Amino acid sequence: MAAYKKNAARLGAHIVFADESGFLLIPRVARTWAPQGRTPIHRHRQGRRDKISVISGITLSPRRHRLNLYYLLFFDNIGQQEVCAFLRELMRHLHGPLIVLLDNSSTHKGHPLEQLQRQHHRLHLEYFPSYAPELNPDEGVWSLAKGELANSCPRDEDELVEDVQRSIDNIRTSPRKLRGCILQSDLPSFLL
Repeated sequence: MAAYKKNAARLGAHIVFADESGFLLIPRVARTWAPQGRTPIHRHRQGRRDKISVISGITLSPRRHRLNLYYLLFFDNIGQQEVCAFLRELMRHLHGPLIVLLDNSSTHKGHPLEQLQRQHHRLHLEYFPSYAPELNPDEGVWSLAKGELANSCPRDEDELVEDVQRSIDNIRTSPRKLRGCILQSDLPSFLL
């Protein structure tokens, strides 16, 4: 990880911790409080398997003055093309070099991503070790978002999108939550 810090400082680069997750229309049930003897009941439409896929990235500015969160929603599974779309959006918003850290998923490797890197020399992709989600601060975004949406019963895909956006925007606008995502990871503390 020290190498990422040196490279980022040398390049004046934004560091981006990126990951994706999915949100289902079927409620995610979590333990909750209820009056004694009254089991909570979640009413939802049976058989609905609609899903919203989201890719996000926590960004750390070159001078470490600012944390931010960028995300894109998709109505299908995220593949290499969707990852490329997200990276293009990041480059639209962030100026200068970008070091993007991803897990070793096959959606983060392949010809479309190699081609994108050839077209944009300021984009540098790095990968976390295999089976090390505890290193990626963006996992904290999903933990917070899914915790906030636990026990909710959206009626349809549109309501699910609104719930997901509201939840992620609450994280995005909270420096304390973004900092907490980095602190909860097993990354060295030099990042903050």
